[in-house]
Amino acid sequence: METSSSGITNGRTKVFHPEGGVDLQSYQLDMQILPDGPRSDVDFSEILNAIQEMAKDVNILFDELEAVNSPCKDDDSLLHPGNLTSTSDDASRLEAGGETVPEKNKLNGLYFRDGKCRIDYILVYRKSNPQMEKREVFERNIRAEGLQMEKESSLINSDIIFVKLHAPWEVLGRYAEQMNVRMPFRIDKQISRFRRWLPKKPMRLDKETLPDLEENDCYTAPFSQQRIHHFIIHNKDTFFNNATRSRIVHHILQRIKYEEGKNKIGLNRLLTNGSYEAAFPLHEGSYRSKNSIRTHGAVNHRHLLYECWASWGVWYKYQPLDLVRRYFGEKIGLYFAWLGWYTGMLFPAAFIGLFVFLYGVITLDHCQVSKEVCQATDIIMCPVCDKYCPFMRLSDSCVYAKVTHLFDNGATVFFAVFMAVWATVFLEFWKRRRAVIAYDWDLIDWEEEEEEIRPQFEAKYSKKERMNPISGKPEPYQAFADKCSRLIVSASGIFFMICVVIAAVFGIVIYRVVTVSTFAAFKWALIRNNSQVATTGTAVCINFCIIMLLNVLYEKVALLLTNLEQPRTESEWENSFTLKMFLFQFVNLNSSTFYIAFFLGRFTGHPGAYLRLINRWRLEECHPSGCLIDLCMQMGIIMVLKQTWNNFMELGYPLIQNWWTRRKVRQEHGPERKISFPQWEKDYNLQPMNAYGLFDEYLEMILQFGFTTIFVAAFPLAPLLALLNNIIEIRLDAYKFVTQWRRPLASRAKDIGIWYGILEGIGILSVITNAFVIAITSDFIPRLVYAYKYGPCAGQGEAGQKCMVGYVNASLSVFRISDFENRSEPESDGSEFSGTPLKYCRYRDYRDPPHSLVPYGYTLQFWHVLAARLAFIIVFEHLVFCIKHLISYLIPDLPKDLRDRMRREKYLIQEMMYEAELERLQKERKERKKNGKAHHNEWP
Repeated sequence: METSSSGITNGRTKVFHPEGGVDLQSYQLDMQILPDGPRSDVDFSEILNAIQEMAKDVNILFDELEAVNSPCKDDDSLLHPGNLTSTSDDASRLEAGGETVPEKNKLNGLYFRDGKCRIDYILVYRKSNPQMEKREVFERNIRAEGLQMEKESSLINSDIIFVKLHAPWEVLGRYAEQMNVRMPFRIDKQISRFRRWLPKKPMRLDKETLPDLEENDCYTAPFSQQRIHHFIIHNKDTFFNNATRSRIVHHILQRIKYEEGKNKIGLNRLLTNGSYEAAFPLHEGSYRSKNSIRTHGAVNHRHLLYECWASWGVWYKYQPLDLVRRYFGEKIGLYFAWLGWYTGMLFPAAFIGLFVFLYGVITLDHCQVSKEVCQATDIIMCPVCDKYCPFMRLSDSCVYAKVTHLFDNGATVFFAVFMAVWATVFLEFWKRRRAVIAYDWDLIDWEEEEEEIRPQFEAKYSKKERMNPISGKPEPYQAFADKCSRLIVSASGIFFMICVVIAAVFGIVIYRVVTVSTFAAFKWALIRNNSQVATTGTAVCINFCIIMLLNVLYEKVALLLTNLEQPRTESEWENSFTLKMFLFQFVNLNSSTFYIAFFLGRFTGHPGAYLRLINRWRLEECHPSGCLIDLCMQMGIIMVLKQTWNNFMELGYPLIQNWWTRRKVRQEHGPERKISFPQWEKDYNLQPMNAYGLFDEYLEMILQFGFTTIFVAAFPLAPLLALLNNIIEIRLDAYKFVTQWRRPLASRAKDIGIWYGILEGIGILSVITNAFVIAITSDFIPRLVYAYKYGPCAGQGEAGQKCMVGYVNASLSVFRISDFENRSEPESDGSEFSGTPLKYCRYRDYRDPPHSLVPYGYTLQFWHVLAARLAFIIVFEHLVFCIKHLISYLIPDLPKDLRDRMRREKYLIQEMMYEAELERLQKERKERKKNGKAHHNEWP
């Protein structure tokens, strides 16, 4: 074996051959590596090698000259009328000449009209489009690169033209070498004796779903035409799988000129200016079959994915990530790997959250606070709004006090600490999981190639250039002052949009303070007696509608600001856009929740001296049982509505669009024409993957992760709701990718990108917010202070339920009704409670009575509670952050067994290469001696 500086790694990749090389009968994929045998490489002399290289170069040159000199066949000569069987005179001549034409290939719509050339890529344009000249130049250059082309008109609309592209073996090999595509490497005699020392990898795919699926270890190396005999090539047509072939063709199309000029290059620009309507690789046939996969096997990989992954019947099974990766590429495979890992990690969080909720249910009858609230028939509470709100007994809040205890109980603090630690463990173990996936998918040594400059950046800064330090070529350059000014303008736009969100929240606040009085004067007793709950519920629904409307505006603003910044590369553009959209959506989704958690009822003043908006509207107060019930309603309604809406838009919208397209076709051409569509037309009628790739899928899950962790102390059922949604989400996304979307281009990636940093930021924010929720929003701290300082057990170091006797009375202050302001004085005098007008009412606060030296001043208990709250925030944050950093330090990014396997494989590969090179030198020496060319004076 020749020594290669490019490196050979044990990628542990299973070799799938989508066409011909895959036996899907009984859903068994053919992944057998060729058996070890004698060395197939022969040592040629330098002269013979030079002659072969020259002949190869001459053949390539002749092919290119033939393509360049061939007439431009942009319309009639390459265009065939659309039909299912694609029979033609050429095919008839081939059959007449004795050549066998695979009739099955001609019928399935995956091949050219001759049934031999696999369609690797599809371009779509309209004949009426005026950009004909650009297309002609582009397609002429496509043929000059060696790609084969065939055109076909649509069955539905003759104005739509499909351009079918096929990459021959020579083109695939040449560009696979340029792109460093890693392919399975043959194990020779010298290497085979090391195999018993190589670490083995356990089966990752679901054995119950795919019982006959086998996996073999094989080494991979960057493809090289000079060492082609070292690669496992069973069939040249199936050596590169469909995803790899499409990726190579797309790589070629991105580098082909369509006009003379430095910047007139690439398929993306032609899609942007409308020269082509669509560009996509084909699905591998239908995802349905009349026969069961268990009896007749899978028809193709798409059918296999549908049955084993996208079908609802396998919702409880592990995802076949290797199949997903081979069909859709590493980038999409990593998304589903992350989503599956996140869903799996939600199980312990959901279980503990449910336990906290059930603990509240079990201890409900033993809760002293709720007992006192339910028995407080003699405590009359002050009205919660001006004039129309009546006096009410504290016992009327019995139901709300019990519901509050379900979410705010002794286990809440433990759950908040647990979720902060859980977020850290989730991220740390994901890094380990990602490392294992990168190793299994042969991504450890993969690095993204130098990215191309965005066309917009080139057009804007083409007049000013500087040398690229990596490539050494001149490129457009953006001055530092120009970049800073654009960033400042973009940051100002972000700040303005955040102000718009705050304004929307302020509008919701005004709605709440206005409608609480309206509901209090409502005719229906049910709404009148529950005016605060009705206000909160309607405000949350209105807030959700505003959130969805502002999301549309945010997307347009984020696009505008990102384009204004003029990012240099596509990855920079994507990261900038992602950060803006996440920031906008996060603030939009959580701003009202932050208001309810930390501001609602905190700055209302007290009876007789209420704080007002614009000196008119009295700020909203919390319910007598506390503000936590409002936060729980906000969390529950937003989570359920948001996830339901997202699931509908993800699946419902493509289903409706595809149904409408099929309906129009049936109306125009009759229902019998439905079955005659070739694969390219079926795929064209599907919905394209959204313009931002996986952005929407990641954003939805990241926002859900924020809901699951940030306010989880107030809503322990959030992880359970997230888990149930994600179980559905995985299958919805799988169904959408397999059945409703065109096949996306397979692309490579090593991780989830900027989203990991956003997840870490959410984890830090969750610690802070949960500390404030427990300290400020819940009654945990006031109860603790009362139990140890003011209750029956004061000074005894106990905090049981018996120590909470009298807490409700101690947490309420007294107000003299005659001290009401004129605009706040209620219409009722409260005589319905005792038969005489009320003199005093109670309200939630720690203030002195009206007859004290300082009427309505803060009591000592208020300052004790405030000090305890601040101390709890500091202690909680420092404790949890220490635990998080300790866990992050103790959990290594790479599993020890993986690190050992990587080191051992690196060592064994070096040994193999040394052995192979030594044997080659010994063989050459023997050959020289045998031919009599050995010299007597050579070194020993």
